[in-house]
Amino acid sequence: MVSGYTATADPDTTAKALGKEMPVSPKFAREVAGMIRGMKVDAAREALEDVIDKKRAVPLKRYNKRVSHKPGVGPGRYPVKAAKAILGVLDSAASNAEYKGLDVGSMAISTISVSRGRTIPGHMPRAHGRATQWNQETVNLEIIIEEVE
Repeated sequence: MVSGYTATADPDTTAKALGKEMPVSPKFAREVAGMIRGMKVDAAREALEDVIDKKRAVPLKRYNKRVSHKPGVGPGRYPVKAAKAILGVLDSAASNAEYKGLDVGSMAISTISVSRGRTIPGHMPRAHGRATQWNQETVNLEIIIEEVE
């Protein structure tokens, strides 16, 4: 389990938030994080809401064989669950910045990192008294936003 942040940041100009062991696919969480990395907070929030409403596809950079192309993106999908989880952590970082007295409108995502969390073991019953592993993957998410000129 991740105990803290992977990156250091100046506490006067940055705000940060953690999401621990969120039940999201690590692959889709990485792809969504790559899509919004470096964006302004408002633009990132809008992009994530578009993914949730299935108006904007997330481009898949790796493991995209036999994935249909989406308009203007190439191979992509709409990972709604990952987008909702990342939007929650982004909103938490924005409210932390507001609490510190920073201007959220002029802040951008400086660090967003996704790492695998614990795997919650499970099984699914099959025919003839057998069972198959049916584990739940989790994700640890870290967002640091900072003021930009």
